[in-house]
Amino acid sequence: MNTFTRKLISTLALAGIIVAPVHADKIRDLTSVAGVRSNQLIGYGLVVGLDGSGDQTTQAPFTTQSLENMLQQFGISVPANARPQLKNAAAVMVTADLPPFAKPGQMIDVTVASIGNAKSIRGGQLLMTPMRGADGNVYGMAQGSVVVGGASASGKSGSSVQINISSSGRIPNGASVERAVSSSFGQGGPMVLNLNTPDFTTAARVAQAINGTYGAGTAQPMDGGSIAVRGPAEPSQRVAWLGAIQGLEVTPGDAPARVVVNSRTGTVVIGSDVRVSAAAVAHGSIQVTISENPQVSQPGPFSNGTTQVVQNSSVSISEDGAHMFKFGPGVSLDQIIRAVNQVGAGPSDLISILQALKQSGALHAELVVI
Repeated sequence: MNTFTRKLISTLALAGIIVAPVHADKIRDLTSVAGVRSNQLIGYGLVVGLDGSGDQTTQAPFTTQSLENMLQQFGISVPANARPQLKNAAAVMVTADLPPFAKPGQMIDVTVASIGNAKSIRGGQLLMTPMRGADGNVYGMAQGSVVVGGASASGKSGSSVQINISSSGRIPNGASVERAVSSSFGQGGPMVLNLNTPDFTTAARVAQAINGTYGAGTAQPMDGGSIAVRGPAEPSQRVAWLGAIQGLEVTPGDAPARVVVNSRTGTVVIGSDVRVSAAAVAHGSIQVTISENPQVSQPGPFSNGTTQVVQNSSVSISEDGAHMFKFGPGVSLDQIIRAVNQVGAGPSDLISILQALKQSGALHAELVVI
């Protein structure tokens, strides 16, 4: 091999390295720190100040009971035989996510949803509502004006129109944190990084990237979804150190060959690595048409017969659009889509074709139906 040939091979190899696309993600986008998570909060409250669109107390008696209990706290007693007909109040459930490291005094968003038969909670005011965690302790206190993105209107004739949902809404910064959730982040010891999508290749590459920067033995893959990382014991140093680790770039492993089908909406998502073995597919659409043509049969003159309505049904079945197409061995995603589009198959037809290919063993991918 002469000098010119060596230079040409080196140039082509370098060009291949430069041209080849490299997809790298930061570790913070691929993993989450074990123990650092949000917590769900829930509470029961009342929304008042509605414009006659609240709960009908005859069908939602708990709204009246809640209001009476609240009034008793202010020294107001409702007579036992009184049956107040409330139209401007609604019983609601209040939910929120308490983010990690939230401290008392911080504000979080809350979602308010009616549990009675209120038509709308637009313009309502949520009264002070304790927000409890799974352990029963109060972690937040919610109160504020409800913001509703939907709208509804009805007339006296019973006709109505509705845009989005007006029986639920949000209160931005509607709850103040009253109690912090303890975290194991500052307690020292090794930390664990959990992959958002478990993959053995990605776990190994994350560990290699950390060890290449901070030395061998710093990170060790535990399994296909977790990596144990040794860090400094001082909490302030752990924060800066973990932030630096999350900034490292890693090329994740290839996604598994998977086809996701949503049978309710007809959505089909096919991964780029999906392959199909050699197969021939024939698919046609069957149309069934049923028409009713009622006819009136009149009795003859001077007869005692009565007029009768005779049903005349017409049923026809036709099969149109029957096409056959062939997949060669190792067909890629682009070829699958091109073949299906050529025969004019819709999303529902594509779902049937993919299910049949999976049953025949020609589809080399996981078929997920949601």
